[in-house]
Amino acid sequence: MSDSNSQNDEFLEPKRKECKIEHKDENGVSDSQLELKDFVLEKILNSSTNRKTVCVLGKFKDKSGVAIVFLEKNAFREEDLDNKGYFSVNTELKKFFQNDIYGNFECFPPASINGVKTTIIYPATDKHIAKFSQQQVHIVLETPELYDKLTLPHLEKEQFNLQWVYNILEGTSEQDRIVHDNKCEREGFVLLPDLKWDGVTTETLYLLAIVRQRGIKSLRDLDETHLPLLRRIRDEGKKKILEKYNVAGSQLRIYLHYQPSFYHLHVHFTYLKHEAPGIYAEKSHLLDTVIDNIEMIGDYYKKATLPFTIREMDNIFNIYETNGHVQRIKQENIELIDK
Repeated sequence: MSDSNSQNDEFLEPKRKECKIEHKDENGVSDSQLELKDFVLEKILNSSTNRKTVCVLGKFKDKSGVAIVFLEKNAFREEDLDNKGYFSVNTELKKFFQNDIYGNFECFPPASINGVKTTIIYPATDKHIAKFSQQQVHIVLETPELYDKLTLPHLEKEQFNLQWVYNILEGTSEQDRIVHDNKCEREGFVLLPDLKWDGVTTETLYLLAIVRQRGIKSLRDLDETHLPLLRRIRDEGKKKILEKYNVAGSQLRIYLHYQPSFYHLHVHFTYLKHEAPGIYAEKSHLLDTVIDNIEMIGDYYKKATLPFTIREMDNIFNIYETNGHVQRIKQENIELIDK
């Protein structure tokens, strides 16, 4: 789920070797190693020139099943902007053109600061492929009645396996990465770097607080009995991030997603300067606002109409389309609009 923690000296000075990912089954048993030199590209699922990311589908030689590889250019770090980093003697410039005082070049900095963040999902399921594929997106205004009738039966049937979450909570995986661990079964949580963060670059800081209490699927399940848990996550999370990363609570975006990517309650902590995925109004609910709403109306999120986005490859889209709540746009109409 996530990467090495910033106190790990070995991670602060990354090894520039062939990328190897050890794959473990749901019981944590290692069965093999994955190497990128053995990856065979089949299809580009998604590419973003804005975020400098690409997600591809393929297979590893001599292995069954498909894999998803997600590549992301790392953010610039202030500590690399010196004569040991981008401005070192080992940095090369390739000139495209120069006109008077203006020059355009391609820069080749030292390999030690030129890594590409790589995430591998193997074996990937059809749901993973749908999640990472580029596709049309729609907004649904979900009433409590629609949640009970359409959304809840779907998510209970088709949600992602949560074993990786339980591995973290039970202490069998990623323990060296944990930033804070409150072991109270009712109000406790684990705070650790999100998969999308390298665990080092403050400018892209992104942590997850995963609650210990099981059975809370999402925002919809929250009521006044959960206020002590939510306040503890907010207050302890802010305090720990300030101590460890020197980022003040007033510089943090603390929020929940609806719909979440997995149905075990978790809270996102990101740096305000970082435009992380899923921070927009149709997806993100600030934790302070959630607490305030529940303080006013104890069962607010059981009564509220909540927006969420669905994509046309998601199975839940078919459910909402069949019941007349979204409409698929024909491909020929999209092509006309693009022209």
